[in-house]
Amino acid sequence: MTSRTVWSAAAFAGAAALTLTACSGGSDSPAPTASPVTVAPTVVADKTPAPTPSIAPTWPLTGVEGKPVNRPALAVKIENTHQARPQTGLDQADIVWETVVEFQVSRFIAVFQSKVPDEVGPIRSVRPMDPIILAPMHGLLAFSGGQKGILPLVAANGIQPISHDAGAAGMYRTSDRAAPHNVYGTPKTFWKSANDKHQDAPGQQFLFARSADEAAAVGGGKGTSKISYALSAAAHPSWTWDAKAKKWNRSEDSTPATARDGKRLTATNVVTIVAKHPDSGFNAQGGAPVPTYDLVGSGKGLVATGGKTVAVTWKKKAKDEPLRLFLSDGSPALLAPGNTWVELVPKEDGSFKVSS
Repeated sequence: MTSRTVWSAAAFAGAAALTLTACSGGSDSPAPTASPVTVAPTVVADKTPAPTPSIAPTWPLTGVEGKPVNRPALAVKIENTHQARPQTGLDQADIVWETVVEFQVSRFIAVFQSKVPDEVGPIRSVRPMDPIILAPMHGLLAFSGGQKGILPLVAANGIQPISHDAGAAGMYRTSDRAAPHNVYGTPKTFWKSANDKHQDAPGQQFLFARSADEAAAVGGGKGTSKISYALSAAAHPSWTWDAKAKKWNRSEDSTPATARDGKRLTATNVVTIVAKHPDSGFNAQGGAPVPTYDLVGSGKGLVATGGKTVAVTWKKKAKDEPLRLFLSDGSPALLAPGNTWVELVPKEDGSFKVSS
């Protein structure tokens, strides 16, 4: 072996020794430590919208929950004399308005929409206050006939007339009562006669709470057992609270008022409206003045619900606007879901009394 070869081997051996020493960890220097890494949690946004509260639909004229049918309000002019009682269909009306006409007698405007009675009557003639009351509903009005000057007021206020004298379908005379107290009608037929302009359901006339407990009179009224009315010399209805049935029971003077099938006439709400009762300018038999009511404006009233009553102010902005009720603080006076009877008390000479 040459000297050059010996030197190369020695050099290689020395380098190998150094390499082994470095790899053996013999150095005093610590190994480098990795910096800690913080990983934020992954948050996935919930893009699902909050559920919309489910509000059950209600019938427009009663506030009762259900599946409202899109049919127009049907008003029927019903007599209220001794010869006419007991009447047919009043117990199924959504709203009944009691008005004083000529000769001091009262007459009803019964409005149907949520229920369909088989028969209604006895049906009598139209009066000047009817279009003022019914214009906001833009519905149908069934009546036996009327004066030439009054008849045009019906259509002029957006109401479709259905007149027995004009030969309207669905009206007939019965043989068990004497004329003129024997005109009756079939609501199903009346609704079928609705023209293209009178197909839709009415808007709310009165405003309703979602439950009886939330009604204005129940929450802030005073306990009442009876409301007695002197609408005129010949009209003295009254309403007595029936706690068991949770209804107001109607009487004519001291006689319980019933439908022809014997059912007591009852109301969930009784609304009292005090309004001027002027001469309309039309005359009845013998020149007797035919009155009307001034219902555009405001006045005093009373709401009875749930065995309690509360004073209200009524307001009506225009003929075709609904009459609305307000409490003393200006908030709406809400009624309980159910049927309503409205007593129109003449401001000049009518009155009512509330008994605890």
